[in-house]
Amino acid sequence: MFVQLLLAFVLLTCSNAFMTYAWYGHLRMNQFVMWQAVLFSWGIAFFEYCLQVPANRLAYGTFSGYQLKIMQEAISLSVFMIFAFYYLGEPLKWKYAISLSLIALAVGIAFSDLGGK
Repeated sequence: MFVQLLLAFVLLTCSNAFMTYAWYGHLRMNQFVMWQAVLFSWGIAFFEYCLQVPANRLAYGTFSGYQLKIMQEAISLSVFMIFAFYYLGEPLKWKYAISLSLIALAVGIAFSDLGGK
């Protein structure tokens, strides 16, 4: 179970790095017209799916679909916060840090034994 969780976490983290760049990386590339930005994003998103699909397929059964989605969303927001700070140059405000903490709490609840699987 721990190995599946770790593998899913690593694959989802890597896939979210690709997806975050696909969705938001073009924001600093003003030389692209819209159709070029879309094609750029689609090209990067392909690699996201090459990691995301195996992550979910390998972990499903050990973890529920709900647990996988909640974990993915928390990872996605964590990756985005790092991306926004370093790539977009946007500072982390206290309200965003608190919001992520509440999502981390949600992940903890989703993976706890409260009320069974």
